[in-house]
Amino acid sequence: MEEYILKSDDFLVSQTDEKGIILFANDDFCKIAGYSIDELVGKNHNIVRHPDMPKAAFQGLWDTVKTGQVWHGYVKNKTKSGGHYWVYATVYPMYDEVRRAKTYLSCRRKPSQKEIEDAQNLYATLR
Repeated sequence: MEEYILKSDDFLVSQTDEKGIILFANDDFCKIAGYSIDELVGKNHNIVRHPDMPKAAFQGLWDTVKTGQVWHGYVKNKTKSGGHYWVYATVYPMYDEVRRAKTYLSCRRKPSQKEIEDAQNLYATLR
């Protein structure tokens, strides 16, 4: 399947609730993942989870953010059309005053080719 390589100014943002349900997605996320905002909001964020990603990587993410700490890492996501793209993600735990609930804000940018290769090598050991 085709890989989408992020541009240096692509910046993907999404917000989820504690169960990973998407509450917000910015234009870059929608465009790159290939979904409209209406197709994403209300869906679990794993709608873009690529099958190559080891479950241990996401377990580490959730274990970190649920303790209130910020998580950083590399993620291979899938597009609606079946392609994929790599991101360097930072996930921030937050308290949403309007919802009166914990939410998570994920900000993603383009990783370097070396960072992608290092992530692939690491993830190959987690399978």
